[in-house]
Amino acid sequence: MLNEIILAGFGGQGILFAGKILAYGGLMDNKEISWLPSYGPEMRGGTANCSVCISDDPIGSPLVLEPNYLIVMNTPSFDKFIGSVQPGGKVFVDSTMVDRTTDRDDIECFYVPASQLAEDNDMTGMANIILLGKFIKETSIISLDTLQKAFEKAIPPKKAPLIDVNMNAINIGGQV
Repeated sequence: MLNEIILAGFGGQGILFAGKILAYGGLMDNKEISWLPSYGPEMRGGTANCSVCISDDPIGSPLVLEPNYLIVMNTPSFDKFIGSVQPGGKVFVDSTMVDRTTDRDDIECFYVPASQLAEDNDMTGMANIILLGKFIKETSIISLDTLQKAFEKAIPPKKAPLIDVNMNAINIGGQV
């Protein structure tokens, strides 16, 4: 099974980090993976997106043109990518930051107020991980145990307390 995922938003929202966590998770599950980041020259505040492929078989190309999963954290990214999602795909939207919905009835959309949930739980800057938690709950692409290992791999030892913070954010997203 080939899972093609696009994560998109503004620079500084943690889009690339969330994609990296998914890629590490796939790697730890002995899957074939690719992680292809893309960001505008402005970095913080500019556009940022990444393509992640997780597959049982070798991946022919890291480019994702028609994702079966889309995670978006701002309106420009929603507008840019919503039309490219494969029929039957799933879309995860930070509804705090995206002020619209889609009229497509051939995809399933989850509108999660991730930024508001992060603020309400004193987790400013963790909206990306809350949205990732909802994604993991609805897709089961990787397990929570594997996700924990991915955080342990991606977060340096000197910042180890952030592993628990990230897992708490995952749990918040999984309960929405």
